[in-house]
Amino acid sequence: MTTSRYPAKPRPGDRVAVVSPSAGLPGLFPHVYELGLRRIRDELGLEPVEYPTTRQMGADPRDRARDLTAAFADPTVTAVFATVGGDDLVTVTPFLDDEVLRANPKPYFGYSDNTNVLNHLHRLGIVAYHGGSVLVHLGRSGRPHPLTIDSLRAALFTSGWYELTPATEWGDEPCDWRDPASLADEPPMYPGQGWRWHGPARVVQGRTWGGCLEIVHWLMATDRVPPADALAGSVLVVETSNELPSAREVFRIVRNLGERGLLAGFPAIVVGRPKAWDFDRPRSVADRLAWAEEQRAAILRAIGPYADDPVVVFDVDLGHTDPQLIIPYGGEIRVDAVERRIAVRY
Repeated sequence: MTTSRYPAKPRPGDRVAVVSPSAGLPGLFPHVYELGLRRIRDELGLEPVEYPTTRQMGADPRDRARDLTAAFADPTVTAVFATVGGDDLVTVTPFLDDEVLRANPKPYFGYSDNTNVLNHLHRLGIVAYHGGSVLVHLGRSGRPHPLTIDSLRAALFTSGWYELTPATEWGDEPCDWRDPASLADEPPMYPGQGWRWHGPARVVQGRTWGGCLEIVHWLMATDRVPPADALAGSVLVVETSNELPSAREVFRIVRNLGERGLLAGFPAIVVGRPKAWDFDRPRSVADRLAWAEEQRAAILRAIGPYADDPVVVFDVDLGHTDPQLIIPYGGEIRVDAVERRIAVRY
């Protein structure tokens, strides 16, 4: 199993980089971005440092890689936040300076398309953090969700074990970023129904790998995933994006993980609650719950022929839905199917 090292943690008052290695959406939605920056200062007690391409849409991949490399190289910066995801970070990571990253490991926070960076750091032996988008989570309308901000603080400033908590409420309808007035409104939330467990009643502890499932598929297509033997014994942690892949597509991606020989090596699989609503595809709550059930069934059907009865946990709040719990990428996780508890080591 691949082992990564945890970077040193920031302290309150430190400078932290804010970068857009994927989409430069801060340039399109500055009111959301500025709210996120304000909460970095006020909620986390950190000083954000912006880079040249942070607000630039369509920046050259080499320039975005240069900014991200510079953030790691700067000795006065102690952590790095991605502003948001996108769809072309796969073109950026080849331009990163791996020698600089290895020599200056820092906590990196991002999810969705940032799975490209998380996986890249994993291959360099650096633990990173899945979650904590400046726009989506720190710039959340109303206020940061209490579970999200507590998890983020713990990931930033502590190094021990942290018990993940099933959310008592969930949502997947963000405010409309095109309307600055909507930032004052709490997003709609619905009663949580807990995690869903499958497989044997045993305790699994290992290092995490995975991320946004669609990006994992791209990483397989570009041959950038670690070999199966390097990931054997790891816990697969996956979630699906706001592009709302169908249960059929999810089945095919997970099946391809099996065909690559990866599924056989995962003794546990943790699956995020699937996002099922978007502005151009609104659904009722009942339809969203049915969507989630179809995805769960598809994943279990895909796993069956390849994996030897792993522990599988569904609907963990770690992806594109609200709240979001931070997961160390390449760091330790304990999945206890006896007590039905999950803990991560930050």
